[in-house]
Amino acid sequence: QAPPRLAAPPAPRLPAYELPAHELPVPLTPLIGRDAAVASLVRQLGTHRLITVTGPGGVGKTRLAVAAASAAADRFPDGVVLVELAAAAGAVEQVSAALAVREDAVSDLRAALRSRTALLVLDNCEQLSDEVAALAARLLASAPGLRILATSRQPLGVPGELVSVTAPLAGQDAVRLFTERASAALPGFTVEAGEAGEAGDAESVAVICRRLDGIPFALELAATRVRSLDVRTLATRLDDRFRLLSDALPGEPARRRTLRAMIDWSWELLTDEERHALRRLALHADGFTLRSADAVCGADALPEVLRLVDRSLVMPGKDGRYRLSETITAYGLERLTEADEFEDAAHLHGMHFAEAASQAAPLLHGQEGEPGSGPGSGQRDALLLLDAETANLRAALGRAVRHGDAVLALRLVTEQSWYWFLRGRIGEARRSLGDALGVPGQAPAALRADAAVWRDAFDVLAGAGRPDRTDRTDRPDEELSRADAAAPRAQWFLGHALMVAGADLPLGEQLVAQALVRLRSYGDTWGTAAALSSQATAAMLRGDLDTLRRRTADSHPVFEELGDAWGLLRCGYAQAGLAEVAGDHVRAAALHEEGVRLAEELGHWTEAADRITGLGRIALLRRDFTASRELHERARRLAHTHGYAAGAVHAEIGLALCARREGDLDRAEELLHTCLDWHRAREFDPGPALLLAELGFVAELRGDAATARALHRQGLAGARAGSDPRAVALALEGLAGAESLAGDSVQAARLLGEAARARAKAGAPLPDGERGDVDRITTRTRQALGEARFATEYGA
Repeated sequence: QAPPRLAAPPAPRLPAYELPAHELPVPLTPLIGRDAAVASLVRQLGTHRLITVTGPGGVGKTRLAVAAASAAADRFPDGVVLVELAAAAGAVEQVSAALAVREDAVSDLRAALRSRTALLVLDNCEQLSDEVAALAARLLASAPGLRILATSRQPLGVPGELVSVTAPLAGQDAVRLFTERASAALPGFTVEAGEAGEAGDAESVAVICRRLDGIPFALELAATRVRSLDVRTLATRLDDRFRLLSDALPGEPARRRTLRAMIDWSWELLTDEERHALRRLALHADGFTLRSADAVCGADALPEVLRLVDRSLVMPGKDGRYRLSETITAYGLERLTEADEFEDAAHLHGMHFAEAASQAAPLLHGQEGEPGSGPGSGQRDALLLLDAETANLRAALGRAVRHGDAVLALRLVTEQSWYWFLRGRIGEARRSLGDALGVPGQAPAALRADAAVWRDAFDVLAGAGRPDRTDRTDRPDEELSRADAAAPRAQWFLGHALMVAGADLPLGEQLVAQALVRLRSYGDTWGTAAALSSQATAAMLRGDLDTLRRRTADSHPVFEELGDAWGLLRCGYAQAGLAEVAGDHVRAAALHEEGVRLAEELGHWTEAADRITGLGRIALLRRDFTASRELHERARRLAHTHGYAAGAVHAEIGLALCARREGDLDRAEELLHTCLDWHRAREFDPGPALLLAELGFVAELRGDAATARALHRQGLAGARAGSDPRAVALALEGLAGAESLAGDSVQAARLLGEAARARAKAGAPLPDGERGDVDRITTRTRQALGEARFATEYGA
């Protein structure tokens, strides 16, 4: 009988899969400036299953992700696993190894994670982005308790993915990071204040942080350099940043040991088309539009720009512009040179921005913008466009000058000249025009003539007087001839500058008159109105009120129709002057206030300075000396800031008048002599007449009749030469004061009467606010002569 068969023992029960125990790396240094970002990621892990932390290389994506994972670890009872991906193996293989899954099939990973509540941190995904994206999608679909936090220089593109962009450190956070790392590298490191007028360490550290784009990795590399370089030297050497920051950081993978290696890593991941675009986009300064990208790249650059944005190499802005960090720009320019494309790409860049300036130039004179956008909108749009492209225009000019492209350089500066004037950038205009004119080589004579005349005009506005360099002439006939070779608007502008800056009123009037004939023959509506407004300015300077009214009435409707804020400013200034002469200080102040508003809206700071000076003068006439002094000081600061020497002198004259009326004769005399010296250096006759009169009144108030008489006689001669009846009357009133002080009351009364008749004939009676000197002199003279005798001599 067969023995009974024994039942097979039950199969052993396999233990459930357990995630391997992992300890997230503990950083050696604190995470700076990321508290809000960490908190945000922790919150998002509660509502999103896949989060990709993106950003440029070195911005700190890994540190941020690890910090967030550590903070959220308690939410994941089955563990948090960090997988540091590398290109040497596939994504599935590396994740399997990290999870201790024996097989490297996706099905095994899905089975291992299916019932787990875990967080998987996938670091450095960009090199395997397609594989990681596919793997993440499959794992998340089968494991409802799984969360994935990825870091990559570009999004994975998986449906449901939340992209969290890591920005560079800003401001004080960047400074704090640099300072703490520098202190670790060099114990005792401190940030010292600079001497008076010099940048201190704090300013240099701020420059380092800005020029390294707030990238933590770059700042940490730079901080190690303080062992051998002070921060001021370090800040000045960042143009050669790749060599300067070439020492490797210990303990880092090869791709993150130097600044160049970090960017090389991103470069190697690009397609040929993306590399072509990136190195050419690096020519841009302070950003670019898609239109300029197309021009420089030589084709439709949109697809490449969008992919470079995804790869965190190009940063999009809210205004439709894109930009590269300074470090990526430097790297791209190196690659452009290596590819032997620099010259071609730079020419395309320069031509594009010269054309952009050319297209904007007509709109700067107030032509309409888009339909329905309102008067003057074209002018505002053109100004904003050129504001945005200022850095690109400067870069294009700099390259044209260095490469000897005279035509491009001259074209760039002539197209921008009116823009520079409207924005009050007189110093930049002078430098740029001089640089372009200094480029040797063939260029159309008319183009050179235009640039030369614009340069002359800006030199005049800056206080250089009439042209006096070796390549110019002080002979008015030659100056007229040379200006006639330029475009009529350039000719007009030189004449206008000579007038408003007090350099040479007669020559300015001649140039404007010649330009007006040419502008009318060309049918140039705006140019004609501009020349007429300049003739109004000349009439104001000469005290010709009838011509002032006529020319203002002729030009104002044209500027109003065009919506040209500058032209309206000029007309408003003339109207304010007429109101002031008529004693209507309320209207004059209102016109000046509107002028300040328009000038500030336009960004025309030189005009704003003049209008603020006008407000200061009205306050002076109202005897509000505190307000007058504050307004004139404000105008002087604004004029100095923008290199507008004439405007600064106008404001100083107002300060001098204010000081005398407040009784500070020493301060008044000091300012008046400074202004008088400035005017005499420019041989401008109308200007010194007022200054000599004021100095004469100072002498009279001090009891010095002889000095007062001499000064007023000089002023009278200048006033008569300038044909300004108001200046003549002022000098006569001053002489009356000197004669009265000297005891010749009969002559004083006669001079007072002659002055009153001159004012009446000119239609410019003395306003109440300006009667202080005349009333003082009249009272003294009347007391000396008696009422009857005074009346007789006054009318003689």
